[in-house]
Amino acid sequence: MSEPASESRDTVEPVAALLLVDLQRAFVTGDGAVPAAVPLLRTVSALLDRARSSGAFVVQLQNDGTAGEPDEPGAPGRRLYFPPVEGEPVVRKTTDDGFYQTELGDLLQAKGVERIAVCGVLSEMCVRATVEEALDQDYGVVLPHDAHATYDIPPAPGDTDPVPAVLAARTAEWSLGDQVEILAAAGQVRFTRPR
Repeated sequence: MSEPASESRDTVEPVAALLLVDLQRAFVTGDGAVPAAVPLLRTVSALLDRARSSGAFVVQLQNDGTAGEPDEPGAPGRRLYFPPVEGEPVVRKTTDDGFYQTELGDLLQAKGVERIAVCGVLSEMCVRATVEEALDQDYGVVLPHDAHATYDIPPAPGDTDPVPAVLAARTAEWSLGDQVEILAAAGQVRFTRPR
């Protein structure tokens, strides 16, 4: 069993890649948006600008939901909130783990990436699964606390109170263990060009 995630640090070694996990319109706009969508998008926008201006490798993950889901292929909600620029791959996936049966690992290896920053939705699902697999593949992972979000968790049978989204997100990052570097703010992430 791994130890709890490391506490926030003031400085961090630079990362050569930024992964945007499922920042699709269904999850960050309109009635279906996560509660923290507005500050999340503002934070990720600044993070993305800094990654791009530093020459870091940016990869967006895009979930292909099943029929009837708001992120099913062809649905307006599936579209990425941040349009990729030239040279930024979009990796389509059908499970929570962005590495599972996708080209994500090959893309990172081809660029010589060893350390990544991760942001996006949903904290306890696709963000967590992708970070876990990145750690299993020996990537250094930085997860800014203010750059991922999720929904409120409804009450369990017999309970009366839901779990607020902010607590669900914090629990998800804490459960990743001490290998992940949790930062208080995305502004602490430092970027570099891949080797």
